[in-house]
Amino acid sequence: MRVGIVTLFPELFGAFVETSFVKRAIAGGQLEVELEPLRQHGLGRHLGVDDTPYGGGSGMVLRVDCVVAALEAVEAKLGARSQRVLLTPQGRRFDQGVAHDLAARPDVSFVCGRYEGFDERIRGFVDEEISLGDFVLTGGEVPAMAIIEACVRLLPGVLGNEESPHEESFSPHCGGLLEYPQYTRPASYRGFGVPDVLVSGDHGRIAEWRLEMSRERTRQRRPDLSSEEGDR
Repeated sequence: MRVGIVTLFPELFGAFVETSFVKRAIAGGQLEVELEPLRQHGLGRHLGVDDTPYGGGSGMVLRVDCVVAALEAVEAKLGARSQRVLLTPQGRRFDQGVAHDLAARPDVSFVCGRYEGFDERIRGFVDEEISLGDFVLTGGEVPAMAIIEACVRLLPGVLGNEESPHEESFSPHCGGLLEYPQYTRPASYRGFGVPDVLVSGDHGRIAEWRLEMSRERTRQRRPDLSSEEGDR
């Protein structure tokens, strides 16, 4: 998977690409990250990339010409036309299904916004818009990192254990439910124990218990995810 990132603050990604599974994926060849500083495509002596909005209003708006130039530049580094993603609170909400879709694409470019917003015409040069949720951040860098990390975990060979992405919340293997509770040593801690079924050695019972716990946890915490009519 090759990822391009258009950002005003490329330095924010320095530690990110050198940490944990992202670093492992880059070292292993499963991931390539190309940063494109938006300021390099700015205009005038101060390399401006924003301007006041037509019609008046507060804040500054990112210019369409600067953003599109940066997008085309990062795609030149990738060597291909990528899936262009605009990170904005107005986009579709990111979830595990979207992560699977993006992870399956060979080339994806993210546009990280700043200031008041984007010139509306930028939307005509991207393929989709994605949001982390119904809240507003000061920029798209944190959403880009979150989305990239979610995708990287799905790339073959990154986690080491190929079963790991299957046995977790929202995965198709778990029916899109929340993951069941997990326990490890010590067997007892300050009055809290471990369910007997998990130390029974009966793998059939353990599988049944885990499925039921996933269903119950989903009913309680995320009823919108439940696939059973009786849970709605």
